[in-house]
Amino acid sequence: MRRLAVRVTPDAARQIRGGHPWVFATSITSITEGGEAGDLAVIFDRNRRFMAIGLFDPSSPIRIRVLHQGAPATIDAAFWDARLAAAQTIRESLAQSGHTDGYRLLNGENDGFPGLVLDRYADTLVMKLYSAAWLAQLPVLMPLIEARWQPTSVILRLSRTLQPDHANLEATALLGPLPAGPVQFRENGLRFEADVLAGQKTGHFLDQRDNRARVRQRARGARVLDVFACTGGFSAYAAAGGAREVHSVDISAGALRTAAINVRANNRGNTAHTTTVGDAFEVMRRLVLHGERYDVVVIDPPSFAHRGREAAGGLRAYRSLTELGVALTREGGTLVQASCSSRITAASFFEATEAAAAAMAETTVLEHTGHPIDHPIAFVHGAYLKAVFIRVDHRHS
Repeated sequence: MRRLAVRVTPDAARQIRGGHPWVFATSITSITEGGEAGDLAVIFDRNRRFMAIGLFDPSSPIRIRVLHQGAPATIDAAFWDARLAAAQTIRESLAQSGHTDGYRLLNGENDGFPGLVLDRYADTLVMKLYSAAWLAQLPVLMPLIEARWQPTSVILRLSRTLQPDHANLEATALLGPLPAGPVQFRENGLRFEADVLAGQKTGHFLDQRDNRARVRQRARGARVLDVFACTGGFSAYAAAGGAREVHSVDISAGALRTAAINVRANNRGNTAHTTTVGDAFEVMRRLVLHGERYDVVVIDPPSFAHRGREAAGGLRAYRSLTELGVALTREGGTLVQASCSSRITAASFFEATEAAAAAMAETTVLEHTGHPIDHPIAFVHGAYLKAVFIRVDHRHS
């Protein structure tokens, strides 16, 4: 593993000193030739003083993932173990809860592991990499992870951009055996299963755990619509909360099959569960035309803005969903709408959705929510999750 000398633009230097963990290729003014993925990139300021050190990735627009800035540091097993210990401490309340064994152990940049995510599903851990630079660090990291969490298996997942060049590594075991089927885990005392080998992300969306619990509290006797349901997290919580009916909508038939399993596992026996495969916008428009109304409507779409220039279009999509959601929420009912688009700020999301709702009905904003404890925020683009709970008091005639 080589050490590369790097110099960057003044703007990049300012952002690095401010704690930003990414250095883009276009920000590099000079670098040692011949660097390979996983080499350590040492960034110097214009006076040739140490500024930061990171992982080099020649195939990514994010050319350097910054690990440390300030005084010089040695990137070795002790460095990584200290990072792991800090992340573990943040999540201690979850580890000791006794009712949740599915949560995020390492939240990428926000825990000092830029481009690496580690999720726990009971005794199975799933590591997802977003940069090939991490492959060179695995021989050092894996013994530390094994010693700290003592998993039975650690599964490697790769982002779509990495899979073409590393197809032989996708869904392989870094430790222990590959699971024979879905992995069972608990979340707030409820039972779920995750397809850790082929499911979206690492098998389950762990970041909505707290919002799902809020929906459960509102579900008794309710008719609930779960849009972009994926594997049925909100649907299962609604069933556990005593909903009389839950309708799950998603474009993926496979995800809805898992949703049905998760709902059955947590159904207290009286909830009727139906699923619809289709485009969420089209399904919601059809439900509006049929005059359907629900006590709780949950809208949790994928990101609508992966880049800054997509933010305006993303906000238009959120407003459209709000309008459909209000139309489907009975008077006195609750609309829950979330965003996972980091390029759209919480303020702009809340402003857009609340204005769209108010244009259609008299409404009351009940609550704004953000990140759970296992998804800490350490830099501006690390803040992505936000949700609003809106009561529809009286629809405009």
